[in-house]
Amino acid sequence: MTKTWVLLSLLLSLLPITAFADAAVGDMTVTLGQNLTEEQKRTLLSEMNAPQGVEILTVTNAEEHQYLGNHIPKRLIGTKAISSSAITHEDSGTGLKVQTKNINWVTEEMYINALATAGVKNASIYITAPVSVSGTAALTGIIKAYEVSSDKAIPEDVKQAANEEMVKTAKLGDEVGSDKAAALMTKIKENMAENPPETEAEVRDIIETSAKDLGITLTDAQIQSLVDLFNKLKDLNIDWNQVGTQLDKAKEKLTTFLQSEEGQTFLDKLKGFFGSLIDAIKALFS
Repeated sequence: MTKTWVLLSLLLSLLPITAFADAAVGDMTVTLGQNLTEEQKRTLLSEMNAPQGVEILTVTNAEEHQYLGNHIPKRLIGTKAISSSAITHEDSGTGLKVQTKNINWVTEEMYINALATAGVKNASIYITAPVSVSGTAALTGIIKAYEVSSDKAIPEDVKQAANEEMVKTAKLGDEVGSDKAAALMTKIKENMAENPPETEAEVRDIIETSAKDLGITLTDAQIQSLVDLFNKLKDLNIDWNQVGTQLDKAKEKLTTFLQSEEGQTFLDKLKGFFGSLIDAIKALFS
């Protein structure tokens, strides 16, 4: 009997501990900016409906600079970490849902796209701050919380790429409109999932085709910026089909755009173009 227990103990010791560390559906993890006051922390935890004993992680300003320093000026990152978030794990197939408060630059769809790129999945995420902020620093905390709660490390280059995507999309939103920028990123990812590009030329073609399909006019500089980003993502072994399954909420924005007056105007123009083309062909043979 003693030998049996010794053997059983040995087998149990060989089992991966991480198997027991995976978060259960409904589990919440909170991240709080290091420079929040105690009163601000209490207010945000109440706002998040965080349960007693919830796991709380601290995000530092140094971490914000680590992931954003290459993409936006340091003065815009600032010297204080105040953005905070709560991530709640959901059932498989739920996808990503994001709600924000006091975030004035990065939209919910931009977060969803960047988080899907990073490999975060099936979660409800709440992002907030005690005052109005750009929201760029929040992604650092969300990814950190996801790694800890799910016990799944996300490669550093993927984290950097997700932050770069978020910033570039927000900048593009300043130039063409937030809805257009978010819809374009979603469309590009859908097309990459259907036809994974192998070369930079194929990446460029997907971007230009996606923009054309949505009636979005991009400058050469904007196209090149997106080519640089997605060419980098192409080499990171990202599962674009998995990314696509997380984008249901972002796809709703894409559908909303296509159903908008602006989107319908583009589709009408497209129909008119093909109608004129058909009439010209008929005239040629008559």
